[in-house]
Amino acid sequence: MIREWVQQQWYRKNLTPWFWIFIPLSLIYGIITIVRRWILRQSAINVQSSKVPIIVVGNITVGGTGKTPLVIHIAKLLKQHSLRVGIVSRGYLGSKGNKEPHWVFANSDPNQVGDEPVLLAKRLFCPIVVASDRPKAVQALLDSGQVDVIISDDGLQHYALKRNIEIAVLDGKRRLGNGWVLPIGPLRESKSRLNSVDYIVVNSPITFDNDQEYDMELRPRMVYRGNEPGTQQPLSGFQGQTIHALAGIGFPDRFFELLKSHGLNIIEHPFPDHYRFTQKDIQFKDEFPILMTEKDAVKCGGFMDDRHWVLAVDAAVNPLFDMRLLTQMQELRRG
Repeated sequence: MIREWVQQQWYRKNLTPWFWIFIPLSLIYGIITIVRRWILRQSAINVQSSKVPIIVVGNITVGGTGKTPLVIHIAKLLKQHSLRVGIVSRGYLGSKGNKEPHWVFANSDPNQVGDEPVLLAKRLFCPIVVASDRPKAVQALLDSGQVDVIISDDGLQHYALKRNIEIAVLDGKRRLGNGWVLPIGPLRESKSRLNSVDYIVVNSPITFDNDQEYDMELRPRMVYRGNEPGTQQPLSGFQGQTIHALAGIGFPDRFFELLKSHGLNIIEHPFPDHYRFTQKDIQFKDEFPILMTEKDAVKCGGFMDDRHWVLAVDAAVNPLFDMRLLTQMQELRRG
């Protein structure tokens, strides 16, 4: 597919010769992002400051980096320290575009509010609101009076939303690819954008670029049956078995590599990020078990049977990150 071929070019060390013809488009895109960032930041300055600290967790690359597991980790960390956490998100691919705030619950329709917000609702007991206009989502949480801190799942480039803390998540294997902005590279903004964030968290790093980066690893928590979540077992229970592995995430290979590293023999089925599954997509003629990510499972709840299993993962983050984030939060709350 063209999409996969383009992504391969993004993560090559050298550009394919004819790919150079797109350089003017990348230069134009880069200028537009700079101007847009300046305009939105000026308008955000004129907006009344939020009554509570806002943490934005995002990335500067296209595709998955492990952002949502980190949001779950941060939310649990803050809740352990008696803070009431609220979460806002765009609600990617929601059917109505989510221009106005929508509250999200564990049984919400992912086709209406997005797959990641529903996953967050299933993993966290906290108020969640989605809207393409994130300031409106923040205001809905503030009006509820239920929050001491707000986390924006994604939104690093949503400059209309004022923020107190910025956290950028990088994929440790692919990092910034060829270093170019779209369309000839995977960057949404210039790599210099990382100089202005408060924290850089790297998912399974091979190396570190500087001492300001914190390592994170996604670790299997357990596997549960898709149509009966109470039936659980460790991932090691599938060791040596042949299974179908489904992943409609930004970087499916990471999921596949995780399963292989735990001794599973897998038949790979990669899908585009945020893919809307049908029953046909997850049914196979053999009797091998079928294993998928939690994000994919929230979209398949109506047509899973006993063969379908879901892998839940937790983000294990450098404790120094947790300590510094908590310290910064204390300072913000003291004013």
